[in-house]
Amino acid sequence: MIIGLILSNTPNYSETFFINKIKGLQASGVEVVLFVGKEREGFSLCKVCKMPTVYKNIFLFGFQYVFVLLSLLPHVKNVWRFLKLEKASGSSSLKLLKLLFINSHILKAKLDWLHFGFATQTIGSELVAKAIEAKMAVSFRGFDINEYPKKHKNCYVKLWKNIDKVHSISQYLVDEAYKLGLDKSVPVVIVSPAVDMSFINAIKDKTKSKFQKGMVICTVARLNWIKDLSTAIKTISLLKMKYPQISYLIIGGGSQKEKEQYLNLVEELGLQDHVVFYDKLSHVETIQKMNECDIYLQTSINEGFCNAVLEAQALGKLCVATNVGGLKENIVDTKTGWLVEPQNPIVISEKIIEIINLSELQLDKIKEQAVKRVETKFNTEIQMKSFVEFYKNS
Repeated sequence: MIIGLILSNTPNYSETFFINKIKGLQASGVEVVLFVGKEREGFSLCKVCKMPTVYKNIFLFGFQYVFVLLSLLPHVKNVWRFLKLEKASGSSSLKLLKLLFINSHILKAKLDWLHFGFATQTIGSELVAKAIEAKMAVSFRGFDINEYPKKHKNCYVKLWKNIDKVHSISQYLVDEAYKLGLDKSVPVVIVSPAVDMSFINAIKDKTKSKFQKGMVICTVARLNWIKDLSTAIKTISLLKMKYPQISYLIIGGGSQKEKEQYLNLVEELGLQDHVVFYDKLSHVETIQKMNECDIYLQTSINEGFCNAVLEAQALGKLCVATNVGGLKENIVDTKTGWLVEPQNPIVISEKIIEIINLSELQLDKIKEQAVKRVETKFNTEIQMKSFVEFYKNS
């Protein structure tokens, strides 16, 4: 069996979701080919096919286009099927030329499955799988379902008509996809993110007792509106009145405009000495910073699932997250963490104070239950096996 994975870039080795998937498939005798827009140096896990470069110089682009057309001559049947399918779907002649170019690296392939790592990546490529006579699979993630369709209405109409199977990181995203038009007859498999516990255990601090160095709270999130860091910062402001030594670590990148918005709020609330912003860190650095905290806080307006919350539980951190989206599948309320009302700093701060006042025995029980659940339900071995079954049971 040969499976083609569509990603924007070749994954870093810290991007465990895709790395584990590739390794698991290869260990089961499946050949994996990556189709990407950009290829990072040093990636050698499997064969990589890169989309042709789009040159700004019109003459260079012209030469490139001719070269691409010549490279497609041995695959004329796939090209003809693709053009025929696109024409039937209403694509103009100019659009056909564009789509032929951006999909040329895939049209040369002979695959059993073509799997798009994100639903948004299918736009403009919805008919490629049929053209090369492969089955089409798509993975749903938070941005695909929670954000992109809000700005681009009916963006997946063509996808829904051509999809053969869905992988989703949570049932919540599947239910939302049904509202967007996904046919309920399409097979769906939930394969949640997983945690490499050997990696986590090598970093985990097993000696730190309850709030030993003052209270440290942490969030890993893009500086994006859907993560609602404003609510988190306001929560810290309320907690500071009772715990003046509180520290809040925010790990994640964003635009300068987004960062300035949060910096202004921090200054307005007098939290300059309490809130620390870290730009996007490596996976190892992120886990190390998370390990320094007592409480992990996720105040998102919505989430597809949230890897960081899962990793925080694996680290044995006390996790507080909003009761939205896939977070309800991530945390078992009062068993492995706590789910709270979104966009309500008062309620969230009160819940954190309630947690702080629990006995060390009660807190240890929550931590142990969280770690055990990650070890048994969200480990990489289960994830790898699930992906192999995803393709073979079709």
